[in-house]
Amino acid sequence: MKTLYGVQEWLKQYGYINLMSNRLDAIYFMQKELSYMVENKILDKSNHDYLTARLILQREERIEKEQLGEKF
Repeated sequence: MKTLYGVQEWLKQYGYINLMSNRLDAIYFMQKELSYMVENKILDKSNHDYLTARLILQREERIEKEQLGEKF
């Protein structure tokens, strides 16, 4: 898992399907889904895939916000 698409595919294993057309919204809801999965003990915070997904989502969110900032 190295990209946002990889995170989406990984989350599909747990039944989460992204239907957001806005990339920043999709990132936000994937972050929320990961939080819910930890709260409900589906994943552990020390899980390698969980940590990788969090880092990818944080990176993608930063990139998207930087791009939006350049437009305005």
